[in-house]
Amino acid sequence: MWPLLLFSIAAVSIAVERLAYLFYHNLNVLDLENTIREYIKKNDIEAAKDFLRTIAGRRMAAPILLKLLENHGMGEHIMEKAAETESAAVVTKMESGFDFLAAIGSLAPLTGFLGTVSGMIGAFKSIAEASEVNAQIVAGGIYEALITTVFGLIIAIIAMIASSILTHIVDKFAADTEKACSEIITEFVIAPNGE
Repeated sequence: MWPLLLFSIAAVSIAVERLAYLFYHNLNVLDLENTIREYIKKNDIEAAKDFLRTIAGRRMAAPILLKLLENHGMGEHIMEKAAETESAAVVTKMESGFDFLAAIGSLAPLTGFLGTVSGMIGAFKSIAEASEVNAQIVAGGIYEALITTVFGLIIAIIAMIASSILTHIVDKFAADTEKACSEIITEFVIAPNGE
């Protein structure tokens, strides 16, 4: 049960920390995209860069869009590559700890199953040592076997649900950012003085 307790504490801690991190850093991309497109229409790229620099602390998309704007004179391909590279770095920061959640989701049931085997060994040992077999002799071992399995499965379910929710949030952000970058590059192409 001690390893399961540690797994449960780790799973809840990682999930709460990651959720707090993602909610603290505003993941909305659409409002930034619209603002940057307005700056591009006014041909005021420097003001757009300054705007993104001032909000980069709490807006996860800001550094990605800033990288895009910093390379706006280099052509579409360079802009896309710069945005992709920065996006990969941002997403990596966002996904920090996801591997641990996945590992806990896999290890918790195995640890619970180990407890099951240990409990059954204890139950059969009690049967082997008893001259008369009754339910009380094996009850403790069976209880240990079932309780560890249940806790292992509960911890795995919590870790997997948290991992799925967090992954969905990050995937949505990545898709929204990719779409915004594409729209901004298109705005540069169609804006009369974009370059």
